[in-house]
Amino acid sequence: MERWQQVARAAGLVGADGVVRPTVFAEMSALAVATGAINLGQGFPDTDGPAHVREAAVDALRSGRNQYPPGGGEPLLRAAIATHQARYYGTDLDPATQVLVTTGATEAIAASLLALVGPGEEVLTLEPFYDAYAGVLAMTGARHVTVPLLPQEGRFALDVERLRSAVGPATRMILLNTPHNPTGTVLTDDELAAVAALAVERDLLVVTDEVYEHLVFDGVRHVPVATLPGMAGRTLTVSSAGKSLSLTGWKVGWVTGPAALVSAVRTVQQYLTYASGAPFQPAVAAALADDDGRTELWLRDLAASLAQRRDLLVGGLRSAGFDVVVPQGTYFVVADGAPLGFDEGVELCRRLPELAGVVAVPVSAFCRAGSTADRALRSRVRFTFVKRAELLAEAADRLGRLAG
Repeated sequence: MERWQQVARAAGLVGADGVVRPTVFAEMSALAVATGAINLGQGFPDTDGPAHVREAAVDALRSGRNQYPPGGGEPLLRAAIATHQARYYGTDLDPATQVLVTTGATEAIAASLLALVGPGEEVLTLEPFYDAYAGVLAMTGARHVTVPLLPQEGRFALDVERLRSAVGPATRMILLNTPHNPTGTVLTDDELAAVAALAVERDLLVVTDEVYEHLVFDGVRHVPVATLPGMAGRTLTVSSAGKSLSLTGWKVGWVTGPAALVSAVRTVQQYLTYASGAPFQPAVAAALADDDGRTELWLRDLAASLAQRRDLLVGGLRSAGFDVVVPQGTYFVVADGAPLGFDEGVELCRRLPELAGVVAVPVSAFCRAGSTADRALRSRVRFTFVKRAELLAEAADRLGRLAG
């Protein structure tokens, strides 16, 4: 029980009094249901992904692809993932040894951490961070060290000197996330170069969560850290079909990298889910292989549409009185409630359904209590714009009530 409480406490599920509490995400979603508020807290699309990909899954179901797929993933999917990486980033991967299919990106990250770090070691992440990172790191027994991303010149920026000073003798790995959830920032070439130089200098492993790789805006470019000098042999790259194809419920993810590291991850992953998504794997394979170019067109159109929806929501938030950092990618925008008199994002989120008929989540849910990021971002809340434009327009109109 003590070990379980340690993990749950690291994930923010147990307070100092030992009482198990629901996550703030569950609390806010329940508020949305109870009040009829528009839920802009949960980051999933309210429309489905490409019709041709969904039809490929139907064909797979009907043709009998309903039993266990191969443990490491369908060969045609592993080949398609390698093709995708070569097409977009110029990387050369052996599908048989350097690609592993997982049950979503979260399993890929969990299996990577469980395989490669342990008690007495440290893992460095950016903060705020995707909430699963803390829980999985607690399971490994490794110490979680963070470096804050803070607003600077219109974006959330990485302080390179803080990054360097956070690396110590026990540091084993940097767990990176770009494009970044929840801030929407995309690390710059200079920031990535600093991460890479530090990893090479200190002989660190890097696991990089790139699930929003295709969802970047305004001419911003996503660069996988694995493509930088000295990084291919020490980096595991994680992504999935969920975000790029708006098929989050399919839970088809993957991890790519050096054969030895992928093999280590596979050793753990085979005792987690082993395999899943039998009819979805060939459908995702067809999407990534993209023989007719329909997926590339879908990705371009989706990014353009998300940029428009981002601007719609940002306009509504600013009109309501929020201070907003315009995101460069992902599904999310972070807004500061302090100009509206709310120094605590949690309090604002609990009152938003009553005040404006909208639900968001506090950025503090992605921070460690009392950390530099937590203190600096305490008044900020995260909204998602991966919803239909008409719903976002209604949300923007409702948020206008706050201006009064």
